[in-house]
Amino acid sequence: MNIKVFSIEKSSNKTIDVLNKEYIKMISKNASIEDIVVFNKQIALAQTKGEKEARDSYTKAYETHLKGYNIALDVEGKQCDSFEFSEIFDNAMNINFFIGGAYGFDKEFLSKTQKVISLSKLTYAHKIAKVVLYEQIYRGLCIKNNHPYHK
Repeated sequence: MNIKVFSIEKSSNKTIDVLNKEYIKMISKNASIEDIVVFNKQIALAQTKGEKEARDSYTKAYETHLKGYNIALDVEGKQCDSFEFSEIFDNAMNINFFIGGAYGFDKEFLSKTQKVISLSKLTYAHKIAKVVLYEQIYRGLCIKNNHPYHK
């Protein structure tokens, strides 16, 4: 199984990076995982202009990566518990997670994904959302492999 996590981050945080690396290491025992950070001048400029421009820039940055089983993390998505989340790993071999921005994704991008989920109704910085996502990926894989971490 190959998992890719796409996020848009302006800068790194050493404390959060340590957590992410620890989860990536644990996830790697059950799946191949790749952390892909996308950020460019167009995104930075769009974020200063407005909501529509920010959503459009995310779509443009992410759209070329829509291969395999694609999951958008968006505030408007379905909230699920850890067991429902673990079902993502039942059949898909190439899974892409796309972390949305504060304004979410535009409807066109969401229509090109197979699933739209929400980690919370709260808005998180990408760095924080990614830690939460990695923990749930690890937990979901543990559930699938009958590992006691979940209990």
